[in-house]
Amino acid sequence: MTNKQGKRSRNASAAPRSGTNPKSTAAGVVGLGLMGKSIATCLLAAGHRVVGVDKSLPHPRDTRRHVLAFLREMKREGLLSRDPHAVAENLVLSEDFSSLGGCAIVIESVVENLEVKQQVLAKIEEAVSADTLIGSNTSALPVTELQRKAKRPERILGIHWAEPAHITRFMEIICGDQTDPASAARVSELARRWKKEPTLVRRDVRGFITNRIMYAMLREAFHLVEAGYATVADVDRSVRNDFGYWTTLAGPFRFMDLTGIPAYAAVMRDLLPDLDCGKEVPKLMRDVVASGARGVSNAQGFYRYTPAQARRWEKQFLKFTYEIRALAYKYRERPGD
Repeated sequence: MTNKQGKRSRNASAAPRSGTNPKSTAAGVVGLGLMGKSIATCLLAAGHRVVGVDKSLPHPRDTRRHVLAFLREMKREGLLSRDPHAVAENLVLSEDFSSLGGCAIVIESVVENLEVKQQVLAKIEEAVSADTLIGSNTSALPVTELQRKAKRPERILGIHWAEPAHITRFMEIICGDQTDPASAARVSELARRWKKEPTLVRRDVRGFITNRIMYAMLREAFHLVEAGYATVADVDRSVRNDFGYWTTLAGPFRFMDLTGIPAYAAVMRDLLPDLDCGKEVPKLMRDVVASGARGVSNAQGFYRYTPAQARRWEKQFLKFTYEIRALAYKYRERPGD
């Protein structure tokens, strides 16, 4: 197996290099975009030997450099005890799906397109053993649909990561109609090894938990702005200073326990019938997308940014993510709570 520079790649079934627990399992990641590289970093930091597969690897050095930068960040923030360079040595990069043959789990992280994901899952199944777990990093696609063309649908699950995947403790594990509960239990065990706080979605539902709740909130946020009740900044400020202060400690049900349940029932009676129930993409969203805005990545979004401001927000978001992770870990749920 050679890369485009003609240099021979390390074989995916080779023995682990120094710096890795020799008993650790090999894990695969298919799709090495920003999210895929972040997932690979998380798995490396957890002690896995990682096989990264992408159909187009014109610059494998850039991919390795990107992952190493993530590992250095983790070391700097106290989330990695080992030498980042030694950890990065356990990353195998390939364009060949057959490199996944020795993996105990493979996670695809390609574009959010049902047909593309089904094609990738089929290629993974051809390459791996019968008991290899296969996870799809999807934000909204029904896992049952991803299973439809699979040879062994019982070992396919949704594994929903949050960006940046190597920092956040969030993970949703989603069962499709044909998922074996034992497969979900195995992934949950691995997730805890990855320093995640996994949630099991026991029945397949589009959008899973957090996206269904978040998009209900986004719909109402757009409604308030488009109807002239508040500006974008007003809505952001209210949400940041209300939800933003308690959601790291408590989810919605725990928060109602903490603040008095009956009042919420009274508000629901009057408010729920008045909430927006629109089924179309809001006009403001369509207009912003049509303008070419992608957010801080191109300094165009719901807010105006200079390039320097966009870079500063990116750095702040990264710093905040590390700090909120530490706070969340301090107040994490413990057995018996």
